[in-house]
Amino acid sequence: MMYKKRLRFSLSVAAIITILSSIVLPTSTYADDGNGENFSLTIMHMNDTHAHVEPLPNMITAIKEVRAENPDALLFNAGDVFSGTLYFNQFKGQADLALMNMMDIDAMTFGNHEFDLGSSENGHKSLSAFIAGANFPFVSANVDFSGDAYVGNKVSNTFTEEAQDSTVYDGMVKEINGEKIGIFGLTTEETLETSSPVNAKISNYAAEAERAVSAFEEMGVDKIVALTHIGYDSNPAVGNDLMLAEQVDGIDVIVGGHSHTKLEQPTVVNTDENGEAKDPTIIVQAYQYAENLGELDVEFNDQGQVVGYEGRLIDVTEKQADPDAVSVLASYKNEVDQVSNEEIGAVALKPLLNPRLSDSDVSVRADETELGNLITDAMLAKAQEKMPEVSIAMQNGGGIRAAIDQGPITVGEVIAVLPFGNDPAVVQLSGDEIKQILEYSVHLAPAESGGFLQVSGMKFTYDSTKEAGSRVVSIQVKDGDGYADIQPGQMYAVTTNNFTAKGGDGYDVFAQAYADGRVQDLGEIDWEQFRDYMVEDLNGEVNPVIEGRITDLEGKEPEPTEPPEEPKEETPDPNGDGDKEENPGDDKPQENPKDDNKPKDEDKNNQDDKDSTPPPSSQNNNGNGSNSGGSIVKVSDDKTSPISSGNKLPNTATNMYTYMLAGVVLLAAGAGLFIIKRKKAKA
Repeated sequence: MMYKKRLRFSLSVAAIITILSSIVLPTSTYADDGNGENFSLTIMHMNDTHAHVEPLPNMITAIKEVRAENPDALLFNAGDVFSGTLYFNQFKGQADLALMNMMDIDAMTFGNHEFDLGSSENGHKSLSAFIAGANFPFVSANVDFSGDAYVGNKVSNTFTEEAQDSTVYDGMVKEINGEKIGIFGLTTEETLETSSPVNAKISNYAAEAERAVSAFEEMGVDKIVALTHIGYDSNPAVGNDLMLAEQVDGIDVIVGGHSHTKLEQPTVVNTDENGEAKDPTIIVQAYQYAENLGELDVEFNDQGQVVGYEGRLIDVTEKQADPDAVSVLASYKNEVDQVSNEEIGAVALKPLLNPRLSDSDVSVRADETELGNLITDAMLAKAQEKMPEVSIAMQNGGGIRAAIDQGPITVGEVIAVLPFGNDPAVVQLSGDEIKQILEYSVHLAPAESGGFLQVSGMKFTYDSTKEAGSRVVSIQVKDGDGYADIQPGQMYAVTTNNFTAKGGDGYDVFAQAYADGRVQDLGEIDWEQFRDYMVEDLNGEVNPVIEGRITDLEGKEPEPTEPPEEPKEETPDPNGDGDKEENPGDDKPQENPKDDNKPKDEDKNNQDDKDSTPPPSSQNNNGNGSNSGGSIVKVSDDKTSPISSGNKLPNTATNMYTYMLAGVVLLAAGAGLFIIKRKKAKA
């Protein structure tokens, strides 16, 4: 039997209608093919709730309203339930699950954050408990859990028509009014960098999607939904929904997550990667944090082709909370509120923002920020209490998740800022490796990147207009009250969170250091370090500022790091041979009185004194004085000879002028005597 998944109909009437309708009426109207046998399906969807449990009772109300009109509507969760609020820190997903079990979810796939506890738990213990307690199945075609001791026994690597709750399948089939719907899941390969999958393996999204489509076609299924957590338009190096729609024939609907994209209307892809016409694929995504419930109505013809659709986002904040769900939430909320509302004993003297480019000119993922400085200062100070040799702190911007309001700071605010509960670590890195890390940190600048590093104990300058990998212009490490240039071959102790220390966000240099055994766990929790620093080290007064730790030159020339050299006075060369001699007073840099008000730290940025003045061999030696006054007296090769300060001539020159003057006097006297004798003789 031939299925539409392998067909091209570029010259058919249906193809022309498909293409024209996607251009003219992109939100709703692929035409009926005229045979009156079309099948309509309603899909509800949610993604990236990130432990925002409190809106879920409102979400349940919205779900019930949709089902009141469409009883057969399917409900999908596209992942990232884990991590983000105190609910997750306290209950490891169980608070979310208690409410999700009231939603009658048809399938869920795994987001990258479902793997966040892998390292700390030496496997996916909490995820296993989440799966075991779910009254819905999971789909994941490209995640292999066979190596995980906790989840491995909950996996069935099949495409099944009899899916069971609390089980992970490659894919599953739902039958609605006699029509079979194939559903498979995909998780971004970025999980290998952005989370801690440990023994779970993640394979290529496109290859596994091809396998899933083929499997469903063999089962006689011609309506296929991909439930993905790969991002709408995310990193093309690891794939995204737009690429999936172009590359893999046979996918009718993509229900997505990961990029937190707010698609008010569905996106239609009806050409492949070569620009040739293909069966349309509808892409939807519902933003983040349980703020919206997505609803998609899609219509198929008898060949399984999409011929009509309409989609929207339902703002759940406008819905009344479901009373039964509120009761379920109450027991969790009471505990969270009790912990969250506790004041830590520190006060923010101003709002500490967590800016993003969506609503600001700067971003925690692209620029130095006050909150980033505060967090890294805390990391550095607390690491130094255990390991005084630690000199640098680095925090990935993507790990900073919330702002802090002005006023008394609460536990809830602290945990919201650093919700992942990462363990701080110390990494031994060379100066050259640090440069490579900073190059990677800014390789996407000025665009945002979760791997962009906030720093403490150092400062650096880069130029975002230069080619990625060659952007860092200068790096200085804190040295007493100032800064000193980093030394490529010197080793430095750097503290960061264990996620970054193991190579998270794609940091190969950190990953190599970890493989080499150069990473040491500090046995702390990052948010507790942060809390204690504000209370103990800052005495409860929190007021960080921008200090110029990270500077983007944006194509401009860097400002000089030391004052220009004062012109040297010149002295005639008594030998007349054109040789130059440096001002004897310049064996060390002269102070510039114009720079009396320059910050002391800025002076520390300069090279060592011994390198401030170029050696004689590097000076102009063309026989002409470098200034208009003639040749410069050359410094004596005798390093033990005394050298005067200021503009005095050296003693050797003074003595020579004395001898010359005496000679002139004697010569004049001799000439006078000669003239007198001549006159007497004539007389």
